[in-house]
Amino acid sequence: MLRFLVATLLLTLVCVNAVAETDNVYVKRVERDIEVVYKQVFTSLENNGYFVVFEPNIGKNLSHFAERWGENYNRNKLEAIRSMVFCNAWYANAVSNADPDLVALCPLHVTLTHKSGVTSVLFVRPGRVAVGSPAEQVAQELEQDVIRAIESGVGAAAPH
Repeated sequence: MLRFLVATLLLTLVCVNAVAETDNVYVKRVERDIEVVYKQVFTSLENNGYFVVFEPNIGKNLSHFAERWGENYNRNKLEAIRSMVFCNAWYANAVSNADPDLVALCPLHVTLTHKSGVTSVLFVRPGRVAVGSPAEQVAQELEQDVIRAIESGVGAAAPH
């Protein structure tokens, strides 16, 4: 009986840990073309005070390595990978005032992937990065603000 309880406890801890690890990334999926979603999320970020400063087309950049990497290239068969690098001056200042080391959060980024008609918007949650930091509260506020902007953009991109 004791072995059963220990095994159950360990399994529970592993499962909770796995959920916690994946919870560090906000994921929003929509059945829509990546270009449509990208434009709407970009516009929403800009309309909410975030300045998009760089727009790498990661999928295109990776495609140059297809021959070199062979069968190890794009094993998940992602059809597109795009990213937006952005920052908000007010939040950058607030975070750096609370914890200068966490100014590493600026710039932030959103990555979009596309596969089989579904676009995924991926965002590393700053509030999770800042756990235990004096900047934790402002990072959580920043996280929620960016997620609202993402959801607004995805909502605008959704078919009506």
